[in-house]
Amino acid sequence: MPPSNHSGGPPIPAYKAEFLESCLSANVLTFGAYTLKSGRQSPYFFNAGSFHDADLLSAIAIAYARTIIDFLAARPEIPQPEVLFGPAYKGIPLACCTLLELRRIDRGTWGKVKYSFNRKEKKDHGEGGGIVGAALWDTEVLVLDDVITAGTAMRETIELVKKEAGRVVGFVVAVDRMEKMPSANDDDGVPRPSAMGQIRKEYGVPTASIVTLNDLIELLRGQGDDKDMARLQEYKSRYLASD
Repeated sequence: MPPSNHSGGPPIPAYKAEFLESCLSANVLTFGAYTLKSGRQSPYFFNAGSFHDADLLSAIAIAYARTIIDFLAARPEIPQPEVLFGPAYKGIPLACCTLLELRRIDRGTWGKVKYSFNRKEKKDHGEGGGIVGAALWDTEVLVLDDVITAGTAMRETIELVKKEAGRVVGFVVAVDRMEKMPSANDDDGVPRPSAMGQIRKEYGVPTASIVTLNDLIELLRGQGDDKDMARLQEYKSRYLASD
């Protein structure tokens, strides 16, 4: 049974709870004091690079696949993806293992879908170019990545796909931190959208996540972990995005 939501909302879906519990047990998701690229001091850190054994890869593949299926079902206007794209480097195994899981669930829909990723530096010999795997030309592309904070990598990926004449139809991440975009005076108290919200506004690209900061808080509440839950609540109240 998924953990109950003591804030009065619906319970966390079982696959989300199982994903978070896998992250916690393998120290993919840890608590402490972490300095982010934005300079913020975060009480938690998610490292998708730690999904490096078969059981953990299976757990994240199942979670991404379930999220994608729910995402597309809820947004029927989104075209069926023809390519799953994983931005280098952490997005590469995410796209590959997720596509295999989607095929396992529904071979008729996903059996012929391709995967692709970019090189950090273009290759000038052999097949050359900056894309490995399926070409993006005139294709519907669903992008998978781990965590989005400032949105810089998200923008770069969307522009890269556009340059290759593909169309980004959606962006799916593991964790939505739900925090507002950084500014020069980050503690100014001014409402700002999240990076994902800003991307939705700028590019019109739908986004989804396996879990959110709220899901993590609810899981900790259900486990009786008051100390870490309180620190996450404080961080949320300080940096919560306006969207």
